[in-house]
Amino acid sequence: MKILLAIDGSESSEAAVRAVTIRPWPAGSSVRVLSVAQPVYPPANPLFPEVAVTAEYREITARVTAEAKKLTDEQADVIGRNKAVTVDTTVRQGDPRVEIVDEAERWGADLVILGSHGRTGVKRWLMGSVAEYVVRHAPCSVEVARAAIKP
Repeated sequence: MKILLAIDGSESSEAAVRAVTIRPWPAGSSVRVLSVAQPVYPPANPLFPEVAVTAEYREITARVTAEAKKLTDEQADVIGRNKAVTVDTTVRQGDPRVEIVDEAERWGADLVILGSHGRTGVKRWLMGSVAEYVVRHAPCSVEVARAAIKP
């Protein structure tokens, strides 16, 4: 079985990691830990559009990508303690919704597991729902893990 675990370092992401670690997966199962580094787009300069990508922008993008790599490696170590599964990691850049679905398609995932922030109303409308998009567009089953709701 191929399980794609999408993480972002949030509390709900930790719930998704727990969902993977507590299960007895079939022998030979593979877990791919994915984190998507969202690029911070530089402001457009209408006079010099080719100058928009500055050294500072490249540095910020590199730091965001390095943090995503560190996160995936840490969680892969946690999951790797279960000797019944093999674990690898990948980091993509772009819109998390699209990148998760694309990775599930490219890799041939049987299951995607990700967390949900549980946003509603205006926050959900403004920020979108990664989990909802993945549920609607993934080529395989999707499990959405929720962090415990605090009073």
